[in-house]
Amino acid sequence: MSNVTKDMTIGEILMANPAVAPVLMDAGMHCLGCPSAQGETLEEAAMVHGIDIDALMSQIEAL
Repeated sequence: MSNVTKDMTIGEILMANPAVAPVLMDAGMHCLGCPSAQGETLEEAAMVHGIDIDALMSQIEAL
């Protein structure tokens, strides 16, 4: 899904493509519905969780 960027909020990504949720959950982002997920960019969330953003983007783009 190439229209997802690391600058999008998790909420925006999930609204655009709910199929991304399992990828995020598998990466360790288990609080997809919490308030911070709605305002936090994917890159910010990856940093907080110690996840390599480029590897995560590769998994998302493979959907």
